[in-house]
Amino acid sequence: MTRILSTLLIAAAIAAAAPVALQAQTRPKVTTLGPDFPKTEMFVGNSFFYYNNGLPGHLTLLEKAADPENKARYRATMVTIGGSGFDWHDVESYFRPKAVGSYSFDDNNVVVFNPPGKLFDAAVMMDCSQCPIHPQLKSVFTEYARKNSEIVRSHSATPILFMSWAYEDKPEMTQQLAEAYTVAGNDNNALVIPAGLAFARMRARQPELNLYQPDKRHPSLAGTYLAACVTFTALTGRSPVGNSYLAGLDAPTATLLQTVAWETTQDYYGK
Repeated sequence: MTRILSTLLIAAAIAAAAPVALQAQTRPKVTTLGPDFPKTEMFVGNSFFYYNNGLPGHLTLLEKAADPENKARYRATMVTIGGSGFDWHDVESYFRPKAVGSYSFDDNNVVVFNPPGKLFDAAVMMDCSQCPIHPQLKSVFTEYARKNSEIVRSHSATPILFMSWAYEDKPEMTQQLAEAYTVAGNDNNALVIPAGLAFARMRARQPELNLYQPDKRHPSLAGTYLAACVTFTALTGRSPVGNSYLAGLDAPTATLLQTVAWETTQDYYGK
């Protein structure tokens, strides 16, 4: 009885938070990267990116499935530090020649040496899970969102901010994070990927689908796949619905996650 009551209370809390958690108060200024969207990305962040064999890997497989004739064009590289915030990363050093992204592995596990010069079209950056809204760290978030965006642009790449999600037991974080990331995106003329809003929408629609690890922070495979679908849509402008790459999930679950990702981005970007 106690477990049932606890479940009902959590579901009620999620439902109550849903109407205000599905959007930021501020509307994003940048809503598309256009037809010449990035094909190669560097993901700068923390363990939210690298759980479940890495969100960037799932993104690349979604991109290749959507564009099989040009699949060699797509590549993503993670630069992650567990628990890290924006200020832990030396972003300038990540663009040094003959280093990050200078070689990669193809579909047959063969090492491919990438052409020198501009190795990444974009850098997708995420702060620590609490930093944008933490009383002692939110000013650091604002400062380094600006600094790191400037560094990325100085290397002829596009800065992109990744809006992370609320903890499983703290749904109020959704709107707080959405607002912080949207304001930072607007201040730096950067696209924001609304992954956190997709988590809230998915939990409101089907709360029994688990998006979290037992620690209530890190993503389950379904959570990573949802975030990858949101990222795919934000970067390419394409719907992930019907994409053949399912990340090992059953088809109905993957389709639901694809649909929620598409709805979230359409609502957030006002399309």
